[in-house]
Amino acid sequence: DVRFEDQLEEAVNKGADHFGGIDICVNNASAIQLTNTLQTDMKRYDLMNQINTRGTFLTSKKCLPFLLKAENPHILNLSPPLDMDPLWFQGSLAYTMAKFNMSMCVLGMAAEYSGKIAVNALWPRTAIRTAAVANVLGGQEMYDKSRKPEIMSDAAHIILNKDHKTFSGNFLIDDS
Repeated sequence: DVRFEDQLEEAVNKGADHFGGIDICVNNASAIQLTNTLQTDMKRYDLMNQINTRGTFLTSKKCLPFLLKAENPHILNLSPPLDMDPLWFQGSLAYTMAKFNMSMCVLGMAAEYSGKIAVNALWPRTAIRTAAVANVLGGQEMYDKSRKPEIMSDAAHIILNKDHKTFSGNFLIDDS
């Protein structure tokens, strides 16, 4: 559970021990609730920020010592480009803030570790067949119309094979 530092640190250390290090950190954990301000209970607000914001920061932080030793280290956050158009905030302010905080981690860490670790974001342009789409965003009909998750893994594969010294601080929207 990315909300708990001791559990996360143990998982990172076990992974590094088992695989002989860490080359890539993908921050995909996310909590979602697409409600307006009045309908967003604070327990859910806190959960979204604990997982999306704090979890991304903490996971990256715990992986950094290993990434700094890797040959081609990358951090990839599944988070949107920072677009301050009110359209993205209305109706789901709490969720948008939590996801944008993940994006701010991209900007900050890309600058902080420039030339040492590539830090980028990937975001789909259209819906992807996930549990969130089926359960939160539109049910079975929306799920059936959504694209297969492999499109995201293919895009991530391309990003994670780029040279970490020259490819960092980007927000890539899956267009294919």
